[in-house]
Amino acid sequence: MKLLLSLLVVSTLPQWAVPQVLPTKAPQTAVAELVKGGHWIFSGESVRLKCSVPGNVSAEWRFQWFRGGEQLQESEYFVLWKARPQQSGKYYCQGLRTTWISTQHTLLSLPIEIVVDGGWAILQAPPLPMLVGETMTLTCRVRNNPRLTEVILYKDGVELQRQPGPELRVTNLNLQHDGSYWCRASWDGRRETNSVISVATPVSIIEVLTEPMLEIVPNDPLTHEDRMLLVCHVQLNAREPVPHIHYYFYQDGLRLGPASSQDRVAVMRDSGRYWCKASVPTLGLKRLSEPVPYGRVTGIHQGPVVSLQPRAPSNPDPMKRPPQTTTSNQPSEPPTFPDVYGDSPNTLAPVVGSDDGSGGTSFKQYQSNVHYQFQN
Repeated sequence: MKLLLSLLVVSTLPQWAVPQVLPTKAPQTAVAELVKGGHWIFSGESVRLKCSVPGNVSAEWRFQWFRGGEQLQESEYFVLWKARPQQSGKYYCQGLRTTWISTQHTLLSLPIEIVVDGGWAILQAPPLPMLVGETMTLTCRVRNNPRLTEVILYKDGVELQRQPGPELRVTNLNLQHDGSYWCRASWDGRRETNSVISVATPVSIIEVLTEPMLEIVPNDPLTHEDRMLLVCHVQLNAREPVPHIHYYFYQDGLRLGPASSQDRVAVMRDSGRYWCKASVPTLGLKRLSEPVPYGRVTGIHQGPVVSLQPRAPSNPDPMKRPPQTTTSNQPSEPPTFPDVYGDSPNTLAPVVGSDDGSGGTSFKQYQSNVHYQFQN
C-alpha cells in the first residue's frame, strides 16, 4: 500500500511542476492633457499639463514626463513656470506601477506641443485640423495685452480682414483656406502708434468625407473561388457623435444591391468597370470613387449617375420599366430611374413580377449598347 501511494505521488509531480501561463492584457496608454495655458504662449507665461491612465482612478500609478528624448520629473502634473523659448517642444508622459512581480509601464501618451514665443504678437489658431464648412476663430494676441486699435489678418501674404478687435472669424471654410496665417496689430502709445507682426501660423483644412478609393481583391481567402471582394476605402472626419456611412457598389454603371453599412462586398468575378460610393445621409454628403477596370473591358461607359445635391427623380413612376436599348454603335449614357432605397437616382429600376415565380419585386438591370468581353 505504501509503495502504491509513493508511485501515485511521483506520477503527479510533473503535472504540478508545469508552469501555467496567465493571459496578459494589452498595455494601456497614458493620456497627457493641457489643463492651463495654451499651446502657443509668450515667454514668461506658464502652462500646466496633467498625466492620467484612463479607467484606473484607484490604481497607484506614478507618472514620468518627457520632452523629446529627455526625461523630466516624475509627477502627475507638470508645470512650465515662466517658460523660456528654449523649453519649446513636444511633451508626453508614461504611467508606472510597481507590483510584487514587476514594474508595469503604460504606452507613451500622444505628445502635446508647446511653443514658447519670445516676440510681441501671436496668432492663436485651433490646434486640430478644421473641417470644410466650419467657422474658424483666430485670435491675435499682443504681449502685455494693450488696447488694440486695428488688427489685420493675412493669409499667404494676402490681406483677408481688418477690424479693431483681436478676434477674427473665417466662415464656411473650404480647402482653399488651408495655408499660413499671421496678423498685424496696432495700438496707440503715449506719443506714437505701435505696430507688431506675428510669425506665421499653419492652418490645416480637411474634407469631412474624402474621395473613396475602390480596391478589387480577386483572390480573397475568405470568399468563394468564383467571387471577388470589392473594398471601398474612405475616411470620415466628423465631430462627435460620428454619423454612419452608407456604402454603394456599382458594376458598369449598375448598382449591385442596396446600401450597406459594410465597406466591402463579395460579387461574382466578372469583367467590367467598378465604382463605389460613400454617403452620409445625416450630413447630406456623397462621394464617388474613380472607376476601376477588372478583366478585359471594351467601350466607354459613363459610370453610375450620382446626384451630389438632392433632386427629384427623373421618372416619378417607380413601376415604369426602362426604355428599350438602342442598336447604335455609339456609346450612350444610361438613363436614370428612381432609387427605391432612398438615395440618388441610379441605373436600376424596380420591376413587379420576378422571373422566379415569387411575384415579388425584383431588379431589372438596364443594359447599354456598350459591349464587354468577359473572361472565362
